[in-house]
Amino acid sequence: MADQRTVTVSRKTAETAIDLTLAVDGSGVADIATGVPFFDHMLTLFAKHGLFDLTVKCDGDIDVDYHHTVEDVGLVLGDALKQALGDKKGIRRYGFFLLPMDESLARVVVDIGGRPHLVYSADAPTMFVRDFNIILVKEFCRAFSNALGANLHIELIYGEEPHHVAEAIFKGMARALDIATSIDPRAADSLPSTKGLI
Repeated sequence: MADQRTVTVSRKTAETAIDLTLAVDGSGVADIATGVPFFDHMLTLFAKHGLFDLTVKCDGDIDVDYHHTVEDVGLVLGDALKQALGDKKGIRRYGFFLLPMDESLARVVVDIGGRPHLVYSADAPTMFVRDFNIILVKEFCRAFSNALGANLHIELIYGEEPHHVAEAIFKGMARALDIATSIDPRAADSLPSTKGLI
């Protein structure tokens, strides 16, 4: 199963060059190098808590801004997950998780149903972790949702410390996706849709 749901994606633009390998049925091993230390930390948490094996190498124009790197990694990761899931037969499709991180609590709900949409409500009182503006988490989630074709709802129920807010979101998203991408043995050969296509 792991070999069937492992994919490598490369993408190069004038702003970023990304090589990414994702194994959906992994054990949470991560090797991340985007040039943005806080983002590396978040992606490492994402891999660990989703039990995804994830390798990301990104050479981006971080001397200009972190935006292109964060957004483009979201695009490539979403594309990789979409490819790894193939025809989506047997997946549970829906996943949700409530994730506490100290004073912060995030709710993440996902539908990998082919209809990209992001609802994001996660404003923290302070938006910076050192020089990383956590509004970029929203840009990552939007790019990821669009590329995967997922309906993704993220809500910060409460929280103050920006590192904790971002961590709750990344961990919660990973846990929700682990549920949504898992195979339901009762329906391993069928699509989780009455339409016959997702």
